[in-house]
Amino acid sequence: MFEMETHISGLFPEIVAMIFSYLDVRDKGRVAQVCAAWKDASYHKSVWRGVEAKLHLRRANPSLFPSLHTRGIKKVQILSLRRSLSYVIQGMPNIESLNLCGCFNLTDNGLGHAFVQDIPSLRVLNLSLCKPITDSSLGRIAQYLKNLEVLELGGLSNITNTGLLLIAWGLHKLKSLNLRSCRHVSDVGIGHLSGMTRSAAEGCLSLEQLTLQDCQKLTDLSLKHVSKGLAKLKVLNLSFCGGISDAGMIHLSNMTHLWSLNLRSCDNISDTGIMHLAMGSLQLSGLDVSFCDKIGDQSLAYIAQGLYQLKSLSLCSCHISDDGINRMVRQMHELKTLNIGQCVRITDKGLELIADHLTQLTGIDLYGCTKITKRGLERITQLPCLKVLNLGLWQMTESEKVR
Repeated sequence: MFEMETHISGLFPEIVAMIFSYLDVRDKGRVAQVCAAWKDASYHKSVWRGVEAKLHLRRANPSLFPSLHTRGIKKVQILSLRRSLSYVIQGMPNIESLNLCGCFNLTDNGLGHAFVQDIPSLRVLNLSLCKPITDSSLGRIAQYLKNLEVLELGGLSNITNTGLLLIAWGLHKLKSLNLRSCRHVSDVGIGHLSGMTRSAAEGCLSLEQLTLQDCQKLTDLSLKHVSKGLAKLKVLNLSFCGGISDAGMIHLSNMTHLWSLNLRSCDNISDTGIMHLAMGSLQLSGLDVSFCDKIGDQSLAYIAQGLYQLKSLSLCSCHISDDGINRMVRQMHELKTLNIGQCVRITDKGLELIADHLTQLTGIDLYGCTKITKRGLERITQLPCLKVLNLGLWQMTESEKVR
């Protein structure tokens, strides 16, 4: 019987392009060097859909941006910037995402020369760790990047409340804002973002994700502003905000769209704060109170009463015991991730309670839980959905190791 063999050279270019789309970025570049037909197929826009180009901008390369345009690449990460940023903006007029994270030599002047007219296509801008950037650049961004949805400003220690006023004035479509370690930002700035100063700025009322990690000047007043103005907020990161207290949790407790709250290392949050959260109308999916050393077993009882829909709960280094686990596990039917690393009072009894009741768990962190033994661990490993088990500092002798 005659059999016809099909060679890849006989396939339609569209089929070849579909095959190439499954390759990683480096291999996509390599297949383009095989022959003319493969080069044509590899330049099909479907091959490069969603790919972010990672570039070292050192010397002039006239073919760079035409090549990116031909392949339909609209996302760029600049790994090192030795040329003007305007070189990028002029070369990619339809750019959608620009990542400049860690470009330490980017200045207000350089950014000012790049952003001189509207760039309606740009949706994502990452300026994290671009240390020289100040409020002046945020003015440019607010003026010319009106369609921006994601803005990363982590580690920009020169940003002040004035910069946030400019953002609140110009970036009404913003959905995600990262202000990690912006040390000068205070309650006034958060008020601007939340629309509390409507006479000057409408606010970023479409925000869904807000990172305020390590903003040390913030107090509970910021949470009052957020709860009043940012009704669409889904993710709030307040980790390492030492000025936040239990009273602030009252403001957050009725934010019905909020599904992830990070209070990691907020030293003034105690069982009372968790009580406030549990008594509201929250539908939280994720809660992190790791390293809050005022949180103990009573918090677990509150969580079981009012936050029982949690899918992820982190309690690392909290003062919880087997008793707290006992008060919580029977209500937490949806919990998939439980982090109790460095909770040194947890014993095998706690692990047995977890194994008996938290049957949906896919991951558990037991790093540094020094009182657990092989007996408790064997029970945990029998959880039907478990995929991730972190033991870290936990020690087993050779004879105790679970086979």
